[in-house]
Amino acid sequence: MTLDLRSRRFLGQFIFSLLFLLLLAGHVGQAYNLFFVEKLDAALYDLKLRMFRAQTVDERVVIVDIDDKSLKEIGRWPWPREQVAKLTRSLFEQYGVAAIGYDVVFSEPDQSSGLPVLEKMAQGPLAGDAGFAASLARIRPQLDYDGKLAVALESGASIMGYYFNFSPPVEVNGQLPAPLFPCAEITKHGVTPRHAVGYNANLKVLQDRAGGAAFFNMEADFDGVARRMPVLMEHAGLCYGSLAFLTAGAGMGIEVPKILPAEGHRPTRLDLDGLRVPLDARGNALVPYRTAHAFRYVSASDVIHEREPSANLEGRIVLIGSTAPGIMDLRVTPVSKILPGVEIHASLISGILDGTVKWEPVDVRGMELAALAVAGLLLAALLPAISPLWAAFATAVLGLLLTGGNFYAWSAWHAHLPLAASLLAVLGLFVLNMSYGFFVEARSKAQITKLFGQYIPPELVDEMAKDPARYSLRGESKVMTVLFSDIVSFTSFSEKLEAAQLAEMLNMYLSAMTRIVQEGRGTIDKYIGDAVMAFWGAPMSDEHHARDAVLVALAMQKGLVELNPRLQAKGWPPVKIGVGVNTGRMSVGNMGSEFRMAYTVMADAVNLASRLEALTRQYGVGVLVGEATRADCPDLSFQLIDRVRVKGKDVPVTIHEPLGITAELPPERLKEAALFEAAYADYQARRWDDAEIKLMQLSKIEKRKLYQVYLDRATHFRFNPPPADWDGVFTYTSK
Repeated sequence: MTLDLRSRRFLGQFIFSLLFLLLLAGHVGQAYNLFFVEKLDAALYDLKLRMFRAQTVDERVVIVDIDDKSLKEIGRWPWPREQVAKLTRSLFEQYGVAAIGYDVVFSEPDQSSGLPVLEKMAQGPLAGDAGFAASLARIRPQLDYDGKLAVALESGASIMGYYFNFSPPVEVNGQLPAPLFPCAEITKHGVTPRHAVGYNANLKVLQDRAGGAAFFNMEADFDGVARRMPVLMEHAGLCYGSLAFLTAGAGMGIEVPKILPAEGHRPTRLDLDGLRVPLDARGNALVPYRTAHAFRYVSASDVIHEREPSANLEGRIVLIGSTAPGIMDLRVTPVSKILPGVEIHASLISGILDGTVKWEPVDVRGMELAALAVAGLLLAALLPAISPLWAAFATAVLGLLLTGGNFYAWSAWHAHLPLAASLLAVLGLFVLNMSYGFFVEARSKAQITKLFGQYIPPELVDEMAKDPARYSLRGESKVMTVLFSDIVSFTSFSEKLEAAQLAEMLNMYLSAMTRIVQEGRGTIDKYIGDAVMAFWGAPMSDEHHARDAVLVALAMQKGLVELNPRLQAKGWPPVKIGVGVNTGRMSVGNMGSEFRMAYTVMADAVNLASRLEALTRQYGVGVLVGEATRADCPDLSFQLIDRVRVKGKDVPVTIHEPLGITAELPPERLKEAALFEAAYADYQARRWDDAEIKLMQLSKIEKRKLYQVYLDRATHFRFNPPPADWDGVFTYTSK
């Protein structure tokens, strides 16, 4: 019988394991897409890239930056082509760069020189004027800025930039360069580049004189991160090359790449005289990003004015782009959330020169399925038969082997193998087979939730569930802090609303206040109409219960600033509340009758908190606390309010208004509190005139009901002096 039960348990776990593995296998086989697996694969790819990226600056590639400095010196972009021609000539003739790639496009004629206006005049009002025609012919070469740039482009290996578009409205502008080859030559090897419907290319006069041209389109993965970059794109059946790819080739003196078919596990590649660029099925390449600040940036204006040392540029491959706000192209990459697009081109050029462009095996899906099957079936059969400790050990070892092998393939062979599905299989099977322990823990948590879930926030329930034996509903006596809050003038407030509106308003108000209490680790005791009662120190101990309660009281007042505009937007009046907080020894536990029980607190200290809440209206303050509460909050500041006898108690208590954390309060507020305490001392000492002077000063600072209360008292006692045995305590005869 024992063996039969054990076998059935093993079979059940094995079947659940197989179902889990089949779920992952469907994703790997592309029957459907599991977003969390795709997201994890992307995160692991980014991790590998950051761990193994080159940590040095690549001196072979330099970015000539149209930066803020250049815009200030030369003028706003776009510059007259004469300036671009100067930049180009300087790079080729003065600095001797190997090649230039332009991460900009010149698709419109440059008319900034005024030449078109002069030519119209020659054909119009001044037609037949031989002198004007001769002068125009003489100065035309100086004013033909496009022609100047065209001549400058012939100075060296220059690769112009342009871009394709892929959806209507179709844009066809400028002159495309000669294609690399018909796309049929590479599609037969399993590579189908993205199809473009239009383009925005350079002027024909520039394209004809340049060494070549290349598109600078980029693509992002599903999460908006640029991990791949298109190397080839198709237009009208012809394949064109990217800026990074063709600029790298120009720097090496290579114009036409060779196509290398897939071989073994390696995918189809483009060959640049021995440097091979692996392509995926869409004609993209994985960008081998380097460390931060991996390339030298040189200001374009420094090149134009030949201020840059020639040693920094001679023999380098140069990309011309921009980091100036408004014209720069920012991208999210695995190594930076903000990276100029021109640096992505530079990273791919660097990887091509190093031969470190990563590649995915052509049969990567089959390899991933094999790893999933071997690791998954091994664990599915092993985990039910071994102890939890050995199960954890086996899971860790297999996970480390899979991760280590994957990382080794990346660093040693530059091969990228997906890892997420295999890792999720290993970890998921462990969780699945260890679920019994989790169910036991969940049952304990359910018991705690049943007892305390209606009183305390979920995060405290989670904390209590770790050791449920420590908590119960049995009554006990302990020092705690209790809070009462109530809406001021609720009766008149409620008369302004219909029953349904009142219910909706109370739900909004009580939800907002409850959220604040629970975020402050308080226990909700009950709602008494519009009133909220809460306490700190049970069921979980809280050595800072007084401080936590006071901060919650202040937060409740601040919460009204956000709540009241929402109420007023519905046409309802704003809410004003009073809050009373008191600390003392209380009885806490499940109390009530055989018909109904509640987890609550009882004691004189609780009653005093309720009285303090009512007294807030007498003084026009939002929060009042007792003496014991104030004493337990050394890092908070309070303003003395009064010394009173509340109804039902003969012993006077000193009450205070909390101001907040001392270190965060403005000095002016502390000075105001100190001045009131001085006025109160005068009041207690029967120095009515001195007290009145200070209270008048306070009223000039802020009109508060508190100050008027004491002004009225001082005036009354001046004409009706208290008895000789007066102790300065104000006695309240009602609640």
